[in-house]
Amino acid sequence: MKEKVVLAYSGGLDTTVIIPWLKENFDYEVICVCGNCGQEEELDGLEERALSSGASKLYIEDLTDEFCDDFIVPCIQAHAVYENKYLLGTSMARPVIAKRLVEVARKEGATAICHGATGKGNDQIRFELAVKALAPDLKIIAAWRNEKWNMDSREAEIEYCRNHGINLPFSADNSYSRDRNLWHISHEGLELEDPANEPNYEHLLVLGTTPEKAPDEGEYVTMTFEKGIPTSVNGKKMKVSEIIKELNKLGGKHGIGIVDIVENRVVGMKSRGVYETPGGTILYEAHQQLEELILDRETYALKADLGSRFAQVVYEGKWFTPIREALQAFIESTQRYVTGEVKFKLYKGNIIKAGTTSPYSLYNESIASFTTGDLYDHHDAEGFINLFGLASKVRAMKMQETEGK
Repeated sequence: MKEKVVLAYSGGLDTTVIIPWLKENFDYEVICVCGNCGQEEELDGLEERALSSGASKLYIEDLTDEFCDDFIVPCIQAHAVYENKYLLGTSMARPVIAKRLVEVARKEGATAICHGATGKGNDQIRFELAVKALAPDLKIIAAWRNEKWNMDSREAEIEYCRNHGINLPFSADNSYSRDRNLWHISHEGLELEDPANEPNYEHLLVLGTTPEKAPDEGEYVTMTFEKGIPTSVNGKKMKVSEIIKELNKLGGKHGIGIVDIVENRVVGMKSRGVYETPGGTILYEAHQQLEELILDRETYALKADLGSRFAQVVYEGKWFTPIREALQAFIESTQRYVTGEVKFKLYKGNIIKAGTTSPYSLYNESIASFTTGDLYDHHDAEGFINLFGLASKVRAMKMQETEGK
């Protein structure tokens, strides 16, 4: 019997051409696995395409709820943002897909896992670190880095398929390189390759519209959270995946969550891309508005530092590591009382606060009000300032003394 290889299959040209390439160069039986993380119409026609290209079978695995509950929620709770802008849409999805690749490989008795990520990107790192952590005994085939791979363009890949009797619905026309899931869609290529060019938003956007073309009337939205997990939108209880879908519609309508970024990839190069994350941007903002009321000053500050570290760990593909587990344990401990309701208005790319309430709010009107309350004596501030500024005063006195000599 032939050895089996599990291929991470998206249905695009790259992963489709890899099927006959694996069979020709390694004599593998190819089993394709597509992780459904909310790609929607991109899944249409996948089975026919995979089988007609030479795969023995295709698994289309619905990972949507696992993706949302086990990978997206921790990032929301952490307020994990890479380089102040990127909400980790692709980064969060790769480990859940890799996990399922390993599970199918074990079920099928495969000896290798193959992916179609290029040698210049982050995804090769994310897939391979996950496989190494979960199944160190499995071989990994990175097609684009393999010495037997000699295709360097879409035209070459299409010609390869033609030569192997495979007719595919792909053209060599230039288009954006996109990655889509329930959380976001990313765009790279074409005019975006030059940072001097403005994005062609008329041609580019998929999930929404620009703020300029958003409605002239704002829209109020109310959300609830329980222990840092979103639970409802506008009074309707929903699971996390349904909430993200609903917020994607609302955010897309009002031009929310469009980001143009030049980011630093793990491999060392800079990359320019445009990300659409309408629902995710709303979720991050709503969650942070609630935390402002609930977390004490020191916890809030430390959580911000570790949230940034968490984002870097996820971006670098280190999900299945002790450091991610440790960071997440701290973050989850801070979410015990992050429960309440957040109201805001969506208006032309903006998320405008409209009121936040929580039974665990640390905001005390008796203390914070300009009117003197029972819990705060203005005179107490004098002693505090004397002690808080003592080091600065002692240094200034010493400088006066030494400089006067």
